[in-house]
Amino acid sequence: MQQDSEVYVGLDTSKLKISVAVAEAGRDGEVRFLGDIDSTSAAVARVATKLAKRHRRMVFCYEAGPTGYGLYRQIKSLGHDCVVVAPSLIPKRPGERVKTNRRDALTLAKLHRAGELTSVWVPDPGHEAVRELVRAREAAMEALRRTRQHLQSFLLRHGRIFTGRTPWTKAHTRWLCEQAFDHPAQHLVLAEYRRAIEDAETRLARLTEQVTETVGSWSMAPVIAAYQALRGVAFLTAVTFVAEVGDVRRFDSPRQLMAYLGLVPCESSTGERVRRSHITKTGNSRARRVLIEGAWTYRFPGRMSRLLQERQDGLSKAVRDIAWKAQVRLCRRYRRLIANGKRQTVVTVAIAREMSAFLWAIGRKVEPHLAS
Repeated sequence: MQQDSEVYVGLDTSKLKISVAVAEAGRDGEVRFLGDIDSTSAAVARVATKLAKRHRRMVFCYEAGPTGYGLYRQIKSLGHDCVVVAPSLIPKRPGERVKTNRRDALTLAKLHRAGELTSVWVPDPGHEAVRELVRAREAAMEALRRTRQHLQSFLLRHGRIFTGRTPWTKAHTRWLCEQAFDHPAQHLVLAEYRRAIEDAETRLARLTEQVTETVGSWSMAPVIAAYQALRGVAFLTAVTFVAEVGDVRRFDSPRQLMAYLGLVPCESSTGERVRRSHITKTGNSRARRVLIEGAWTYRFPGRMSRLLQERQDGLSKAVRDIAWKAQVRLCRRYRRLIANGKRQTVVTVAIAREMSAFLWAIGRKVEPHLAS
């Protein structure tokens, strides 16, 4: 018989099992552990159906993690509420040293009933697919960097130092071809490292091309094009930012976006003492990294380059005005902070923080395409 009540369901997920706990509504509501189920859609559906016979409303929650958002989408398709919780923001008791699946599920149910959990943004399947493609490209770029470092370390051990201006150019390739070693095994090592670099470069180029083709038909394509009006935000920077952050209109203010990116300073204040230190580095590290990389361009005087003008062709006047306002302000601010004796890295992070505010302003001027 169905009761006229609601229940909060905590799920502790893993690869093979899901631990289930429920907390009935109300401060004195019963909290109990239901047991473990298989991590299959059929098992989840059976639990949801069983609980639906007893309770009018069910609210599920589980921690964001390697199991992804499939469980969230299944629960939503069954007609129940579900939130994915940020693990780093779950309240924990300082003296608690025992951690089990059962305890985690019970804790999630109780904290969700108390309203103490912070949910994360869940992308739609299309957005998640593009984000995985962008992350695959980033992994390929990191693999190329590591492979190049292996070759450079090998050459350095034998005193082979390239004296040209920039490595990984045609001149550097000719220099590598001229290297000779006494032992045949060392020739094999050099050849294998060079082949690994060529393979990594091919993979990176292939993934970059696939990202370009996929973004053209993506619903967020207009937003990506608008972001490129901003100095320091080229195509891949804009794609990474949108793939990781999503639609910035979900943030009520630019300060919320700055905090989400971890670009706001830590603070430890008590009484009349106010103490601020380095940035929090919370939230999405990939989006934060590309913004800081783009912020370095503001060390040069403001101007409208040919490439920037080409990126702004076809954009609305409102977007172009925001981009020019950002360039004037951020270039001036960069020079002023450097003149005040601030370290260049600190100044760059400050510029990246303000860049996120201008991206927020641009994102509110452009409507994404309706997802097909």
